[in-house]
Amino acid sequence: MTKYFTNTFSIINLYKKPSTKSEIVTQMIYGDIFSISQKKNRWLKIKIKEDNYKGYIQNKNFLKYLKPTHKIKKLKAKIYKSPNFKMKIGELSYGSKIKVTNKKIKFYKFDKGWVLKKDTNIISYKEKNPFRKIIIFKNTKYKWGGKSFKGIDCSALIQVCLNFNNRYCPRDTKDQFKYFKKNVEMSKIKKNDIIYWKGHVAVALNSKKLIHAYGPVKKTVIMRIDQTIKRISKTANLKVIGIKRL
Repeated sequence: MTKYFTNTFSIINLYKKPSTKSEIVTQMIYGDIFSISQKKNRWLKIKIKEDNYKGYIQNKNFLKYLKPTHKIKKLKAKIYKSPNFKMKIGELSYGSKIKVTNKKIKFYKFDKGWVLKKDTNIISYKEKNPFRKIIIFKNTKYKWGGKSFKGIDCSALIQVCLNFNNRYCPRDTKDQFKYFKKNVEMSKIKKNDIIYWKGHVAVALNSKKLIHAYGPVKKTVIMRIDQTIKRISKTANLKVIGIKRL
């Protein structure tokens, strides 16, 4: 039987090789679950349960699997030392999953401290529009391999929104493109359709505009669909390879 652990750090990097000089391939946010396949000095080779992604993390004091009860619905939620506003000790990113162990009037207690009840939803909560909250990432810094308020890449922007709504989503664009089966023509594009280029992805906010974590401008931005297609074609020589609908 596979033994699972819970990431109890706000954000932790997953590296391609057991070195901090190696490429960061993705991140885990608080509450992500993983299994360990190998221990090597200060490093663990792991597989993330949410998306089966493999890589290396630094060996820390992780907890055994904690069944989460709630999830963070804000871009970043403050962690307090006590159930008051006097001492902030950290932050949790959107989609982080916590196990509530105590509650006060406005606060929930979990392993690291206290968070505001209004910053959470119960773990089973789903929105009819899985991309309703995607706009909260506007102006978030672009970061290759990132998936938090401190930095996010294009495919993680898709993944964190779907994961928040308890839907599986592969981590990388090439795998997402294969996973989502329903194809849409450009002339029929509408809200929430997902536009793919080789190595890049964006979400349509409506038939005219999209949102994407865009490396060349170093942040998550809203742009016109037609202008984006022209720009990527001109600067990266890439064409749209397909549009998917959930």
